[in-house]
Amino acid sequence: MILVFGKTGQLAAELAALPDTLCLDRSGADLTAPGSCAAAIRAHAPQAVINAAAYTAVDRAEEEEALATRINGDAPAAMAAACAGLDIPLVSVSTDYVFDGTGTRPWQPGDRPAPLNAYGRSKLAGERGIAVAGGAYAILRTSWVVSAHGANFVKTMLRLGRDRDALSIVADQHGAPTPARDLARACHAAATQLMADPGKSGLYHFAGKPDTTWADIARETFRQTGTNCVVTDIATADYPTPAARPLNSRLDCTGFTTAFGLSRPDWKDGLNQILLDLGEIT
Repeated sequence: MILVFGKTGQLAAELAALPDTLCLDRSGADLTAPGSCAAAIRAHAPQAVINAAAYTAVDRAEEEEALATRINGDAPAAMAAACAGLDIPLVSVSTDYVFDGTGTRPWQPGDRPAPLNAYGRSKLAGERGIAVAGGAYAILRTSWVVSAHGANFVKTMLRLGRDRDALSIVADQHGAPTPARDLARACHAAATQLMADPGKSGLYHFAGKPDTTWADIARETFRQTGTNCVVTDIATADYPTPAARPLNSRLDCTGFTTAFGLSRPDWKDGLNQILLDLGEIT
């Protein structure tokens, strides 16, 4: 059995549909109390653990960095220590926001992190806590997760596109949306393979393809749904937010493909499935 932290979020909802998974909500383990996460692992004695829960309010984290760090940093470190004690692997999801977004080449897992915001710093703290715990682990940095569950960019575009004839969308941030269903399969594959081969432990990237922009994701969403909404490109500077966003979120995912055998998913295909799940297309 694979124990999953998280139950209702985008990733956890997709993991719940995979075999041999047990998903815990806050009543089963409160990430604001990292010790409860370690206790849950010891109580359930799983074969592996996937951390699919996180503090994801990027802008609010600027005012709640201590809380974000407890959830994204201290809790995964406690999970990793408990897993190391039981000699079982941990898979945890991190973010492109650990990088500062300079340049244009895809980020390699070994590149130096330099987060621009509190959310990125909190996730980096979790990465470091996991890596020093001494057990088998895979950290999967991903980007721009979308699904039929929860709140995300695609669902926001669907809502706004119904109400407006035109939208101005940021077009100078480059990366790729990652369908949560594909990310769940990647996490599950990593956990399963680490059980047999802990030597695959390490830091990886896993994101959709091809690289694109938020504006072009919006255009594709409207194209697939036949929504008559014109998208105008704007710069990040024209849409200020409390938390700075990296301009370059391209991720090199070849290491994950080599280690675990899963290639980057095509986000347009993933978007099509999301729209089918939502009943937006038939």
